[in-house]
Amino acid sequence: MSKPRLDPISEQSIDWMVKLRAGTPDAALLARFNAWLAQDPAHAQAWATLQERLAGSFNTVRALDKRVPGQAGEARQLLLQPNGTRRDALRAITGLGLLGGGLWLGARSPLGDSLLADLSTGRGQQQNYSLADGSRLSLNANSAVSLHFDERQRLIVLHHGELVIQVASDPLRPLRVRTAEGEVQALGTRFLVSQQASATRVVVLQHSVQARLFNGVTLELQEGQSAEMNATSIVPVTGDQRRRADWLNGRLNVLDEPLQHVVDALRPYCRGFVRVAPEVRQLRVQGVFPLNDPERTLTALAETLPIRVDRYGPWLTLIGTR
Repeated sequence: MSKPRLDPISEQSIDWMVKLRAGTPDAALLARFNAWLAQDPAHAQAWATLQERLAGSFNTVRALDKRVPGQAGEARQLLLQPNGTRRDALRAITGLGLLGGGLWLGARSPLGDSLLADLSTGRGQQQNYSLADGSRLSLNANSAVSLHFDERQRLIVLHHGELVIQVASDPLRPLRVRTAEGEVQALGTRFLVSQQASATRVVVLQHSVQARLFNGVTLELQEGQSAEMNATSIVPVTGDQRRRADWLNGRLNVLDEPLQHVVDALRPYCRGFVRVAPEVRQLRVQGVFPLNDPERTLTALAETLPIRVDRYGPWLTLIGTR
């Protein structure tokens, strides 16, 4: 049987991935990359597909290792090495069976991310870590990160979930947090990063950070400022967002947000599946709620909003119109 082959544009996408992740890209490289993206809509589509499957977390599942023994761990190391080559990346991806006929297969898997991550938390679990460089890392519930610390870099890859990092000073190795949309580099000491469904939220708790997308767009954020990073832009968020770190104290602090966002913040603490009906998702919520008792929070919301909460055992909760 012949080995799976990629079409030329997908191979070019891998080339660019390797170049852009080999340290910090300079202006000339970013200009060439942007020119390549604009040259043909197929280029942008191939790059978007690559990012969806591999960017940030390079989602690979340990279960695949049962099918191709030994390849999952090797692929994870190869894909996350900043000095890898396209041959390395292609060998790793193909060995996992994620490519075939020019198509990307597989899907993002939070469970797979947690199994492959260096540090992870489960439902309702928060954890604090002391890192090798002296930094202090806090993970919210249902979060996973990989650490890449050596003599040249301090890189944290946030696969899914949310973190707060208190950064130890090291001028020669600025600490970076990488997500599916880009990177956040510490210019000060303390900040929050949250990987959402299609964006990254950044909140500066102390001093400042620089947010950078993979396409080169950058934005410096000062203490108290926040932004959302998506595939093409960094959008500042109005108001002081430092309350979003209140989960460190077991609280969910909500200030005029849609009900859907509140439920999303509770999901890492809830058992089973929680569904919010479309007609109530945009109801506005304000208040401070306990994270360690999500059922109590949902009951409180049902007392103040025109909603009903129906529970079907511990594994299914439906929120709809009262």
